[in-house]
Amino acid sequence: MQIAFLVAPEGVEQVELTDPWQAAIDAGHTPRLVSTDTGKVQAFNHLDKADTFPVDETVSEASVADYGGLVLPGGVANPDFLRMDEAAVAFVRGFFDAGKPVAAICHAPWTLVEADVVRGRTLTSWPSLRTDIGNAGGEWVDEQVKVCTGGPNTLVTSRKPDDLKAFCETFTAEFAKASEG
Repeated sequence: MQIAFLVAPEGVEQVELTDPWQAAIDAGHTPRLVSTDTGKVQAFNHLDKADTFPVDETVSEASVADYGGLVLPGGVANPDFLRMDEAAVAFVRGFFDAGKPVAAICHAPWTLVEADVVRGRTLTSWPSLRTDIGNAGGEWVDEQVKVCTGGPNTLVTSRKPDDLKAFCETFTAEFAKASEG
């Protein structure tokens, strides 16, 4: 399956991009980096600049139909930039409308809140998003990884980089189930 990894031009937490990316490859999927602008994205290790990564496709060029699933890496600035971009928000919403699996870690659920897709869903995130998720109609839980199938698609969420092993194992397994069904 081809998997979209949606990130802003800067602010993505590097390990939350690279570990799931490698997990997708290891599971036989083809990851593609989608962003709001062409060129390269600037990743961060917390607040320090890290590596850059080439963009495969802009969100305005991307089509949900071309992807089997979506991964939203975190970082504090990354989802804040994405939720201010109408095309990015519409792209995210499109995966829910199409019933395709979505995985989000750390601060990434901010973009889900903006896309109005957490209502009635149970998810986890970095703890500071708890109120935002609740205000958007979702139920926040403090768990290493949460799989929610109580909606139009499967939603896999995790809290932080320390949860990456469980996050990667879970989202790749859930995406495999979705590709079979």
